[in-house]
Amino acid sequence: QVQLVESGGGSVQAGGSLRLSCTTSGRIFGWYSIGWFRQAPGKEREFVALIRWSGDFLYYADSVKGRFTISKDSAKNTVYLEMDSLRPEDTASYYCAADRTASTSPTRQYDYDYWGQGTQVTVSS
Repeated sequence: QVQLVESGGGSVQAGGSLRLSCTTSGRIFGWYSIGWFRQAPGKEREFVALIRWSGDFLYYADSVKGRFTISKDSAKNTVYLEMDSLRPEDTASYYCAADRTASTSPTRQYDYDYWGQGTQVTVSS
């Protein structure tokens, strides 16, 4: 069993930055992927970024490429999502999730087995 807890959400003006944290507990193997997703009101949950726990693979959605950076601190069992140049359309609840299978590039929410409770990000114009 894996538990995930997100933190770091908040309100920021357009062009600002936030760093989200996903603190994990339980046994995580190198082939696990940790993904970030977001969901805005009235919209489907969408993929944002992922990192393989081994650290050898990263992947981003086109909408955040060049603005968001995913990273991992193994000593703290934490995955970060650094979000720069934020836009109003980035406003959403952000969730981290763990995929326990050796998926090549898990970008669908159905690929993931464990989820955090989410943290709200609001970007004002």
